[in-house]
Amino acid sequence: MIYFDNAATTALSKSALTAMTDILSTIHGNPSSTHGDGRKAARILRESRSQIAHSLNVESGSIIFTSGGSESNNLAIKGYALAHRNQGKHIISTTIEHHAVLETLDYLKNEWEFDITLIKPKNNVITSQQIKDALRPDTILVSTMFANNETGYLLPIKEIGEVLSDHPAIFHVDAVQAIGKMPIYPKELGIDLLSASAHKFHGPKGVGFLYANHVKLSKLLHGGSQENKRRAGTENLPGIVGMATALTESLEHWKENYEKVEQLAKIIVDNLSTNSFYLNQQTPHLPHVLNIGFPNLANDLLLLRLDLENIAVSTGSACTAGAIEPSHVLASFYGGNSPKLTESIRISISELNTEEEALYLTQKINDITGG
Repeated sequence: MIYFDNAATTALSKSALTAMTDILSTIHGNPSSTHGDGRKAARILRESRSQIAHSLNVESGSIIFTSGGSESNNLAIKGYALAHRNQGKHIISTTIEHHAVLETLDYLKNEWEFDITLIKPKNNVITSQQIKDALRPDTILVSTMFANNETGYLLPIKEIGEVLSDHPAIFHVDAVQAIGKMPIYPKELGIDLLSASAHKFHGPKGVGFLYANHVKLSKLLHGGSQENKRRAGTENLPGIVGMATALTESLEHWKENYEKVEQLAKIIVDNLSTNSFYLNQQTPHLPHVLNIGFPNLANDLLLLRLDLENIAVSTGSACTAGAIEPSHVLASFYGGNSPKLTESIRISISELNTEEEALYLTQKINDITGG
């Protein structure tokens, strides 16, 4: 399979696999146990926490291990909102967020009567001024993604952080699509809560973390005092070690990886038939995600035909798997009646892809579209 669905999940790196295999085969203790094997597991857990914190230039105690991006988003948004609802019940986010954010906000609105303001893109962008204009005295939380998972659009995180420096609302950032692809330092950006998932940067599935900058959070999971009493449940030690290894490796090589992905994205765009496509692209954006439309060609048909050619792409978020639904992200940018919603596919690239794969992909797309 030629794999161009890296925004959904990436291949596990060899170094992460080796580190995980070593833990699985040699460390059997529970990090909460007090005997020698448990203490050994606890030491490895501390080292992994410190390793991830170092990558973000934050304190190790601010890292909470989770099962992935969705749990991290839920813990950040529900956890903060419910712990501080006596201070206000207004939350600001955007219409282009991942479902793990939007559905969490719906829950708070429907079950806890929070007031949610969703900012729509204007002229193809979300601006810090829009966030500023939406702020109210009872706003307690602003939640935005760092990079959009369907188009690669990079939101103005630093500018939003600066706006919130003069307001008591805290800033949550869903950095799932961006972390590992570039350095991210929450303190420099004014980020109070940051979500991440290992499988987006060549770590294992089913593990992630939440950076929490000394803010009080209501627990989602009860039944244990793990994660400094913030998240009950025995830690996934092999997954955590694999995640820390993959993140360190990704950031050590982020610049060369970024440049390679830029080159591959250019090869794909340059080799598609000139008149057969359009780009759904905002500025600035990650080169890792190409959202491309093909006039008068249904994206589900194109997806199927590429799959028959042993090529993996997608039509949008992997979390809507099971059915091809119109993209709420493209609808936010272009309107719900735009043909782009049914003509566009997402090609997402990693540094593990090759020039030969990029050329083969474009050849097959050109064959299918008659380009």
